Amino acid sequence: MAKEKQEKELTVEEKLKALYELQQVDSEIDRLRVLQGELPQEVKDKGDEIEGLRTRLQNISEEIKNYETQISEHRVGIEQANAIIAKYQEQQKNVRNNREYDNLTKEIEYQTSEIELCQKRIKEYTLALEAKQEEKARTFKSIEEGTVDLNQKKSELSEILAETKQEAEQLKARALELEKNIDERNLQAFNRIRRNARNGLAVVTIERDSCTGCFNKIPAQRQLDIKLRKKIIVCEYCGRILVDPEMANEMNAEKK
Repeated sequence: MAKEKQEKELTVEEKLKALYELQQVDSEIDRLRVLQGELPQEVKDKGDEIEGLRTRLQNISEEIKNYETQISEHRVGIEQANAIIAKYQEQQKNVRNNREYDNLTKEIEYQTSEIELCQKRIKEYTLALEAKQEEKARTFKSIEEGTVDLNQKKSELSEILAETKQEAEQLKARALELEKNIDERNLQAFNRIRRNARNGLAVVTIERDSCTGCFNKIPAQRQLDIKLRKKIIVCEYCGRILVDPEMANEMNAEKK
C-alpha cells in the first residue's frame, strides 16, 4: 500500500526522471560487467575442462592398472607352463611305452603353445600400456598447464571484482531504490526492452530530431509531447522510452 501511495504521488516527469536515472545506473552496471569481459565464462569453461581431464586421467590410470594386471597374469602363466613342461620332460625319462611318451609330448607342445600365446599377449599389452602411459603423461601435463591458466584467470577476475565490488554494490542499491518509484508496468517494459536491446538501452534521448536508440526521425509533434513531460512516450520504431534531452542534461549536470 505504501508503494502504491508513493506511485500515485509521483508525477509523470518524476517517473521519467526515475526511468532515465535507472537507465544510467544500469548502464554503469553493464560497464562493470564489460570490465570482466569473458573472464567469468572462461573460468567456468576452463574449470569444466580440467574436471574432464581429471576424469580422463582416472580412467587412463584404471586402464593402465588393468594392462599391468594382464601382463602379470600372463607372466605367471608362462612360469606355470614352464613348470609343467619341466615336470613332463622329467616324466618322459621314466615312461613305460611310446603311448605315454606321445601323450606327454602333446602336453608339452600344448604348454609351449600357451607360452607363445602368453608372450604374444604380453607384447600386445605392453605396447598398449606404453601408449596409455604416454597418454597419461600428456593428460597430466594438460591438467598442470590448465590449472596454471585457470588460477591466472581466477586471479584476474578476483582483482576486477575487488576493484569494482563497492561501486557495483552502490549501483545495485541505487537501482533498487529507483525501481520503487516506477510502476510495475513501466518497469516490466523497461526490463523487457533492455533484454532485447543490443546495447542494453531502454531509455534514450532525442538528438538531431532522431531517437538515439535506433536513429529514426521523431515527428515534431511527438517531440513536443516529449518536452511537455506529461506522459511516457516510446519510439514507434524501436519501442524505447524517449525522454526530453533538456531534462537529461539537467540531471547529468546535477550529478556533476
